[in-house]
Amino acid sequence: MLNEVKSMSSKSNYDKVVDWLADRHPDQEEYLQAVKEVYDDIIPIFNAHSDYKRNDVLRRLCVPERIIHFNVCWKNTSGDIEINQAWRVQHSGLIGPYKGGLRFHPTVNESILKFLAFEQSFKNALTGLPIGGAKGGADFNPKGRSDDDVMRFCQAFMTELQRHIGARTDVPAGDINVGAREIGYMYGQYRRLNNRFEGVLTGKGVDFGGSFVRTEATGFGLIYFLLAVLESHQTTLTNKRIAISGAGNVALHAALKAAQHEGCVISLSNSRGFYEYEDGLTAEMISWAMDNKQDSDNILKALSDKFGGKWHAGKAPWSLRCDVALPCATQNELNDEHAKVLIENGCQLVLEGANMPCTDGAKQAFLKAKIPHVPGKASNAGGVALSGMEMSQNAAFRPVSFEKLDAALKSVMEDIHQVCVDEGQDDGFVNYSRGANIAGFRRLADAMVAQGI
Repeated sequence: MLNEVKSMSSKSNYDKVVDWLADRHPDQEEYLQAVKEVYDDIIPIFNAHSDYKRNDVLRRLCVPERIIHFNVCWKNTSGDIEINQAWRVQHSGLIGPYKGGLRFHPTVNESILKFLAFEQSFKNALTGLPIGGAKGGADFNPKGRSDDDVMRFCQAFMTELQRHIGARTDVPAGDINVGAREIGYMYGQYRRLNNRFEGVLTGKGVDFGGSFVRTEATGFGLIYFLLAVLESHQTTLTNKRIAISGAGNVALHAALKAAQHEGCVISLSNSRGFYEYEDGLTAEMISWAMDNKQDSDNILKALSDKFGGKWHAGKAPWSLRCDVALPCATQNELNDEHAKVLIENGCQLVLEGANMPCTDGAKQAFLKAKIPHVPGKASNAGGVALSGMEMSQNAAFRPVSFEKLDAALKSVMEDIHQVCVDEGQDDGFVNYSRGANIAGFRRLADAMVAQGI
């Protein structure tokens, strides 16, 4: 706990690590931001333990164990050769096989994947499951491509990646633009090349080793965490106004679960603007968006056309009056100006559904206003928790029902909430970011000390 170490100086070790990283990676802003935000909280814990100092866990935990960088050369259906850049960042295997998603997007680069893999290591540690942290992907964009082009790219990508992964080595999953279709194509290529049917990828189809609840897990888990926070404040989700950003898998399933618990979801968003529905989106509306998303150029504008409400082009939803804000789109989407408006408009809770969607300025504003802010490594851990359950099912060759997995997911999110509360107490206020960072750090650091240098 922090009370035992509050009086200890933490500046020197912190500066040493930050300066060391900045000198080595001056252009990797996202990665440096992620490390700094964690180390702001855990430096006092590091200073209080001689074993951590003797084993230099501070520096060792911030650098990936391995970064695999490769080209993906492939021929599209027009007969043209394309070359994409791809990476797999295996950050920490201290507590289990590397685990983390694959992202296909033009913005993918080493800095983004290093930040995601670093965050993933702490997130996975919080679940209590034996899984390490990793992230990967390529600067390929499957949007607008034919199924044949996507299949050809996925096969070429897996031809290179397959030599670095395995059921007890590294188990990738999906992430942005990598869904069931892409996972299926990659898994098929892995099976053909290795002549093994094993749980080397999660997010597979249920018919060939996949798991129920995997699609819903991150969004549902976000709401289960929200329910735990509300319960700790002796209130419920009923009639709470909830502003959600994003319109992908996480945002839509979070909106659906919130609506099922009588929350009033007033927004969804995408890169072109946001959709506002003052009376609260119904489960029927959200399900319609899920069913028609693939056939629509802008499903949120289509929602407005079909059900009414307002479409706000080129804007974010953080100007709306709300009780709860759930940023579920992308990193650094909610800045200090957005935070100021949310606070002025009465927002009481902020939980991250994406990875690091709040800037450091926004987090500091919420902390200063004593508004609970839950980092993604805690509140969006449901996806990887369910992936861990899929790995268990694959190892046992035994599927588990939707109901049992959903209940297990809820239990994991409640456990993570309690750990954050235990580690984040600060004069009667729960600093969830600090609690999550310290809890994840303790597990990783203890494993590192135990395993030696």
